[in-house]
Amino acid sequence: MNNEYDIQKIMSLLPHRYPFLLVDRILELVPDEKVVALKNVSINEPFFQGHFPGSPIMPGVLIIEAMAQAGGVLVFISLPEERHGALIYFMGIDKVKFRKPVLPGDQLLLEIKILKQRAKAVKMSGTAFVDKKIVAEAEFMATIGEKV
Repeated sequence: MNNEYDIQKIMSLLPHRYPFLLVDRILELVPDEKVVALKNVSINEPFFQGHFPGSPIMPGVLIIEAMAQAGGVLVFISLPEERHGALIYFMGIDKVKFRKPVLPGDQLLLEIKILKQRAKAVKMSGTAFVDKKIVAEAEFMATIGEKV
């Protein structure tokens, strides 16, 4: 299995689409363990129009959403083949910390690790970096829904 996924492969796994698809590339993926993903943050992102005019900053909740989407790819790839096509839903977010703002032109590197997995529930930790500096971190839980 190739460990690097381009946007077409990501779109075949996640239901999200522009403007809400927040993962551009998977750089590394180890099923049942971790994923490293990339989001290129462009001034053309629609959220910059209102957050904040004249001083654009990526909303923290969207950094968390980008982590969750990368985690969704990890969970999906880790599922047995007969479960492929299932939707993965957010259940909760804990221990969120925002350390630095994410600005237009930044490359957001997302590292997600599976902490626990039981039946249909998964707990993950995520760390977001810009230029090797931590900008955000969180723990989150997801549930694996039915196939669509």
